[in-house]
Amino acid sequence: MQTLFEKYRPSNLDGVLGQEKAISKIELLLSRGWGSRAWWISGASGTGKTTIARILAGYGADDIYVNEFDSADQLSVSEVDRIEQEMSYRGFGKGGKAYIINEAHGLRKAVIRRLLGLLERIPDHICIIFTTTKQGESKLFDDQIDASPLLSRCAKIELTNQGLAKVFAEHCRKIALSEKLDGKPIQSYIKLAQNCKNNCRQMLMAIDAGEMLS
Repeated sequence: MQTLFEKYRPSNLDGVLGQEKAISKIELLLSRGWGSRAWWISGASGTGKTTIARILAGYGADDIYVNEFDSADQLSVSEVDRIEQEMSYRGFGKGGKAYIINEAHGLRKAVIRRLLGLLERIPDHICIIFTTTKQGESKLFDDQIDASPLLSRCAKIELTNQGLAKVFAEHCRKIALSEKLDGKPIQSYIKLAQNCKNNCRQMLMAIDAGEMLS
């Protein structure tokens, strides 16, 4: 059974809430082409990083050609070598291939060094997407990993965590109503958003557990 967060995850950029500035930048970049690009998406947990990454991947690649790593810890030098070999061949359908590396702040020095060369020559049918928290992004530098060359090769998209409480509260209440899990006024949903630090995934998990039933 799907969680509410997965069931109601946006399938297009229009469905992403509270990130108008970031979405405008993404749409501008997409108007110039999908492939030959690496993206670096940073933001707080539950604000839409992975959702946006999957939507981006779907612009040019069918699901079977979207490879997602739940954590950068899964990305070894040999895995990067494999990706480079795969990049030589187009996919069927839309023709593209996409690679999503979540929790990119876990990238190891050797992997970063290997990625630098790969990102210099991304074919026009390939899209590579990194996601991380802002805290995680800064941690790359705290650990004395020179991440500047890596970031300079990516289109940086920063998601905001400001002004989301009401937007997420209204969105989550609509879902709660449709799932018959609502029993409280909108103010309770705003308080839930504040308690969850504007983490929409955490809010929906709380609703799924019946916390908004009266």
